Amino acid sequence: MNIFVIGSTGRVAKELIPALVEEGHHVFAGARQPEKIVESEFVTPVKFDLEWEVPEMAQALKNAEVVYFVAGSRGKALLQTDLFGAKKAMEATEKAGIGRYIQLSSANSLQPETWKGTALEALMDYNIAKFFADHWLMDHTNLEYTILQPGSLEEAPATGKISLNSGELGKNTIPDVAKTLAVLLTTDKTKNQVIAMRNGDEEIETAVHAL
Repeated sequence: MNIFVIGSTGRVAKELIPALVEEGHHVFAGARQPEKIVESEFVTPVKFDLEWEVPEMAQALKNAEVVYFVAGSRGKALLQTDLFGAKKAMEATEKAGIGRYIQLSSANSLQPETWKGTALEALMDYNIAKFFADHWLMDHTNLEYTILQPGSLEEAPATGKISLNSGELGKNTIPDVAKTLAVLLTTDKTKNQVIAMRNGDEEIETAVHAL
């Protein structure tokens, strides 16, 4: 498939893009600085800015069949990027006639009652942005969405094993998050689903296909 990745210079995207290529897809790697992305037979860098208006975004997305939103400001522009930028990206995806949309979110993003008194409290503003972005995707679009909710991200080698929807918070190695995102496309079971993940003891493909 032709897949557009929004936020292609980020930590997760750097692992996601090769994972998607390994699955046989062609990736349009969208970023504000596409010159930072290595072009290849299977990866096409594309200029994409979350501060653009919707029609300009839609034009950039026009060759894609699936959109991944894995952009993040890391606290520097939560409203502009993680919230309003995400909303505009959804609208642009629909305007471009693309039906499938996979969004990287955060643990318990839709359960604000769990934030206080836990490790999530330190990420309050980020979680608020994700809360509204996730709800917009679910409630105000017709996209076939998947929302993946990992816990804290770790820059560590892949384990290849995860746990989905366990009800427990946990750490997530970035390569495992990226591989899980890629595998979400391999089954229709993930459509219109919110999926919580953490490192675990089940092979990624097995866990996803058991949903």
